[in-house]
Amino acid sequence: MKRIYYIVACLLSLMTILPAQAQDENEGTQTSQQQRKGPRASRGERATAKEESGLPELSVRAQDLNERLTQQVGNARWMRVVYRQVDLTKEKNTPLYYPIRPMNGQKNLFTLIFQLLSENKLKVYEYLDGYEVFDDEHLVNFKEMLDRFHVFYEEVEQKNGGEPSLVINESDIPSEQVKSYYVKEMWYFDQNNSLFDVKTLAICPLLSSDNDFGQTTSPMFWLPYENLRPYLHTAYIMTSNLNNATIFTIDDYFRRRMFDGDIIKTQNLMNQPLQAYCPTPDSLKKEQDRIEKQLVSFEDSLWMKPDTTVLKEIENAKKGKKKAAKEAKAEEPKTEKVKAPKTKAPKAPRSSGAVRSIRRR
Repeated sequence: MKRIYYIVACLLSLMTILPAQAQDENEGTQTSQQQRKGPRASRGERATAKEESGLPELSVRAQDLNERLTQQVGNARWMRVVYRQVDLTKEKNTPLYYPIRPMNGQKNLFTLIFQLLSENKLKVYEYLDGYEVFDDEHLVNFKEMLDRFHVFYEEVEQKNGGEPSLVINESDIPSEQVKSYYVKEMWYFDQNNSLFDVKTLAICPLLSSDNDFGQTTSPMFWLPYENLRPYLHTAYIMTSNLNNATIFTIDDYFRRRMFDGDIIKTQNLMNQPLQAYCPTPDSLKKEQDRIEKQLVSFEDSLWMKPDTTVLKEIENAKKGKKKAAKEAKAEEPKTEKVKAPKTKAPKAPRSSGAVRSIRRR
């Protein structure tokens, strides 16, 4: 009986010890897995954090690509902020305007922006004359913007009692009326990386409308380009009538500076646009050309170029040597060469005997 009690006691102790060990092993495995997180785990956490922070809903790959393409200007020793107006009626800028209505999977820039706004994937900010503030106090409400610019929409009640959703037909999107953009860009020089580049900071669509006073243009909102670029990186457009292949994206169009925009303002201490001190079209054109030349000349001044005076002296010295050699050759007396008479060697006499072959004797 004692042996039976002893065996039962051992079994009971084993039954209590084994679950505890298994729990410890599971906790250790979970801890080691947390310590050895791979790239997917870290990307997943980063994506979750970004979704909680209210940024646009993007795939992890698109977020990583946007971070790699972001131009860092913290080390810039020189920068200049320039405002341009991009007229979409110019032939060079038409890839941003056509097609006016989505066709064959392609859409113009404003249609893409409008659809992202309707899906609450972008944040836009109030247009303030003279300065831009991108904070929560100046966020634009999508419904208020539709009412302000007289865009037709339909409210659909939600079954769960939430906020009604807005339904807008493609024909009611005012993409045809947006015929120009304000583009805010920064020209900068990064001394640490020896890099001179241009960074697009924000864009603002301009809505054209006809009224009793003629055609008027109204700025709609400011949109930070960094928030829009992940979507533009996958939006392919046709850039030429001679080549219908869609090999460039809208992001390429901005990064490669394939558009043509007129300077309307540069960041200055008095915060004045060019029209404030250039009242006539001729003076405005001269000021625009002057600023363009300043930007180009600053880039040219960054790189060391050979001294042209030294190069000219070397070239003149080479030309002088060649000229002196020709003159010396011309001054040398010419000597006539006397040709010796040619004499023919006497021919050997022919033997009259018969020639006999000695082959295979």
